Amino acid sequence: MFRCLTFLLLLCLWLLPMAPGRSEPLDHAQLSDLVMPPFSVGEPINENGVWQLLNSGGAEAGFVFETEPLAPLPGFSGASINMLVTLDLEGRFVDVRLINHNEPIFVSGLGEAPFHKFFEQYRGHSISDSLVVGVPYGDGGDASSLVYLDGVTKATASVRIAHESVLAATLAVAREKMQGISSGPPAHPDRDYDEDLSWDDLVAEGLATRFTVTNEEVQEAFIGTIWERDDPDALDDPDGLYLDLWIVDLGPPALARAALAPDSYDILQEFLTISDFDEPILLIEAGRHGLVSEEFIRNTAPDLISAEQDGLPVAMRDADLLVELASGVPDGVAMILRTDRRLGFDPTRDWTLIILATREHGMFQPQIGSQTLSVTLKTDERFFIRPGQVVTLAPWREAILNRQTDLIVLGVFLAGLSALLLFAMNRLAGLAAFTPVRLGILAFMTVFVGWWGQGQLSIVTVLGVMRTAVEGASFGFLLYDPFSLLVWAVSILGLVLWGRGLFCGWLCPFGALQEFAHHLGKLLRLPQIEPSEAWDLRLKWLKYVLLAGLVVVTFTIPSAVDKAAEIEPFKTAITVYFVREWYYVAYAAIWLLLGMVLFKGFCRYVCPLGAVMAIGGLFRGRDWIARRAECGSPCQLCKVRCKYGAIEKSGEIDYSECFGCLDCVTIHDSDTLCVPRVLTAKHGQNPLEAA
Repeated sequence: MFRCLTFLLLLCLWLLPMAPGRSEPLDHAQLSDLVMPPFSVGEPINENGVWQLLNSGGAEAGFVFETEPLAPLPGFSGASINMLVTLDLEGRFVDVRLINHNEPIFVSGLGEAPFHKFFEQYRGHSISDSLVVGVPYGDGGDASSLVYLDGVTKATASVRIAHESVLAATLAVAREKMQGISSGPPAHPDRDYDEDLSWDDLVAEGLATRFTVTNEEVQEAFIGTIWERDDPDALDDPDGLYLDLWIVDLGPPALARAALAPDSYDILQEFLTISDFDEPILLIEAGRHGLVSEEFIRNTAPDLISAEQDGLPVAMRDADLLVELASGVPDGVAMILRTDRRLGFDPTRDWTLIILATREHGMFQPQIGSQTLSVTLKTDERFFIRPGQVVTLAPWREAILNRQTDLIVLGVFLAGLSALLLFAMNRLAGLAAFTPVRLGILAFMTVFVGWWGQGQLSIVTVLGVMRTAVEGASFGFLLYDPFSLLVWAVSILGLVLWGRGLFCGWLCPFGALQEFAHHLGKLLRLPQIEPSEAWDLRLKWLKYVLLAGLVVVTFTIPSAVDKAAEIEPFKTAITVYFVREWYYVAYAAIWLLLGMVLFKGFCRYVCPLGAVMAIGGLFRGRDWIARRAECGSPCQLCKVRCKYGAIEKSGEIDYSECFGCLDCVTIHDSDTLCVPRVLTAKHGQNPLEAA
C-alpha cells in the first residue's frame, strides 16, 4: 500500500511541468472559420481576445470574442467552458457557439448534441433581454419580460455555468465597448455608517420612492389595441390606483431598519452576511396590479418585474425572506428582491424598475398583451462606499439556495448515519434486523442521494481537483454542485474516523446496487465465485494501477480523461439511469450481473475511486473494530465470513480493504457466533469479563 502511495505521489511530481494551462485563444484564421457569413473577423480590439465583426461591405458590425479570457468560470472538470460569442452593434446575439469544454455529463453521458443545441437559443436575443435558464411558470410566458432558455435535463449545473460565462463575458464587452460605462467597482453599503431614520424621513429625503399609476393611465396605454376593453375595473374606476408601489433599497442598514420590523431586519442582516454581494430591494404594492402572477415560484425571478441600468438588464430574484414592515410603513403586499452587484449594478446611479401590465383577450387560449410601466431610482451616495476591486462573479449561492431542501434532508441523513456508526455501531450491528436496516440505508443512498440528488461521487472530481491544484486555478467549480460536495465532505471526514469504510460501505449508490445484486444472487441460490487468497491479493492491486493510469491521462491527454473515466459505470447506472448507448449500459449491467455471483467485484478490484479512498484511509486516526487475543489464533471465523477479504490470518483488520459492513462486529459481540465467547460461556465465565 505504501509503495503504491509513494508511486502515485512521485508520478504527480514528475507530471507537474507537463500540466496544461488554459487553452490558447483562437487566432484570426480559426475565428474566421467559426463566424457565419456574411460576417467576417476584423482586427483585434483589446488584449482580452475581443475582435471586430465586419459585415459584407467591410464596415464594423459588432464584436467577436471568446468567453474564457473574460469570464473563466471553471466547470466540473476544473477547466472553463469556452464559447465564441458574436454580438452586433445593437447588442444582439448573432451567434453563440461552443468551442471546447470537459464537462463529464456531455463528453460521454448525454453526448455533446444537447449542449450545442442549448447555445442556438441565444441567436436573435438582445443582451438587454432578461435571459433565464429554465422554463416559464404557467402559460403566461408571452406576458413576461423574462426570456427563457431551455436547459438540459441532468446537466443543469453545467448549463448554468455556461450561461453565466456567456452573460458575464458579454456584459464585460458591452459595458466597455458599447456603453462607454466606467468599468470601476460598483458601490456597496457602508456597514460602518448609520443614521437614526424613520419611515417619514425616508419619504421626505426621497430614499423611499412611491410610484403610482391610475387605471386611466393604464387604459390609455392599451387604447387602439384589441385589449382596450378587457379591463372592466379600469373602465369603471378611472381614478382608482392600478399600481401603488413603494421602492426602498435595503442594502444600507439605516434604510432597512426604518422600513422593516426588528425581526425581519435581523433576518435580512443574517442573509446579507452570507450573500454579501446581493443588493436587497423592498417592494410594497397596495394597488390592483400586485407584484407577481399566480404562477410565480419563490426564489425565482419575478415574471412581472424587471430592471435595467445603462440600457443593460439587471438580474433580480426573489430573496425568499419573510417581510414584516416597521410601524408607520404603508400596508401592502411586500417582497424583497435581490440583485448581484458583481454584475455591475450600482445603486447610487440611476436605474430603472420596469413593471409589466398585462391583459387577456378572449376566453379560450386568450391573447395576452402587455405594456411597461417604469420608474427611475437611485440611492444617496452617503450610504455607500466603493471597494478597491470587482470580485469575479461566482453564482454558487444560487446553487445552494436552489437545492436547500435536498441539502437539509441529506445533511440530516448524513449526520444521523455518522452519529449512529460513531456512537452506536455495536448496538446497530447487534440488531436482529441489522441486514434489513442496512439495506434500507443503502436503498435511500441509491434512490435519494444517487438517482434523485445526483450525488454519486466520481473519480472525475478527484482528477479535476488534482489538475486544478497543479494549475493553481480556482476550486470554485466544486461549489456548483453543493449536494455532491456535502457527500464529499462527510466522506473525507470519514477517512479519518473509518478509513474507506464509510464511503465504500455506506455512501456509494453504485456500491449499494452491487450489494443488492449480491442479495438477489443469494435469493436465487446462484453459485458464488470466491477467488483464492493469492488471486484476491493480486486483483486488489488492479484498482491502484487503473488509478495511476487515470492520473497519467489527466496530465498528458486531458481531453481523454472523461473517456478513460468510463471505467466507472457510475454515470451510466446512476447519473443517466441507464439511458445511454448500448455498450455503456452493457458494461454497467455486466458488473451488476457479476455482482450476483462475485461479491462487489467492481468495488474490490477495479474502482479507481475506491483506490483513492483506500489511500486517503492511511490518515485514519483509530482502529475502530475491536479484536480479541484469540482473533486469528486460533479463531478464524471473522476472516472466513468477511466477504471483502479484509481480515488477515493474524485477525487484524486490513482497513484499506474494509468496507465497514459490520459483519465482523456482529460476530465479535455475539454470544452465539463468536467462538471465544461461546467457549468462555461453556466454562461458566461471564463472556463480557472474558472480553
